Amino acid sequence: MRAVVLGIGNIILSDEGIGVRAVEAFERAYRLPENTIAIDGGTSSMELIDELSDLDFLLVFDTIVAGKPPGTVIRLAGDEVPAFFRRKLSPHQISLSDLLASLEFLGSAPKDIVVIGVQPVTLELGLELTPPVAVRVPELVAMGAAEFAARGSPLEAAPAAAN
Repeated sequence: MRAVVLGIGNIILSDEGIGVRAVEAFERAYRLPENTIAIDGGTSSMELIDELSDLDFLLVFDTIVAGKPPGTVIRLAGDEVPAFFRRKLSPHQISLSDLLASLEFLGSAPKDIVVIGVQPVTLELGLELTPPVAVRVPELVAMGAAEFAARGSPLEAAPAAAN
């Protein structure tokens, strides 16, 4: 399985950085299988087109503004993912939307996409996640690992994480 774990967000806007923090924690917690890479996508978009082309599985960690209580974990998959692009659920969602639309146009869109995110408390200037969002990072990491296991590719704990 060719896969990418992508964390997106702006780490100087407080909870907007949850995707980046989650992908960093994911990399520390697990050994990634062959043909799987983790990417800190920051606020990138079209720069990622090569890395996201022709994937079997794309796992995205992100901030999702969905009108839920702050700190709520949200998972989108299957038919829910296109709905993600009809509504502005993330402050930088338009660039991710454009990227995936471009991949679709090129005939190289990921076969399977799951977006796991958290409803932010704030998107104000700040380098730290708020406590209700920060506490969700381990949950997002575990949910991401479960997505790999559900696809027949269970992850092995990284040596430092095993201690």
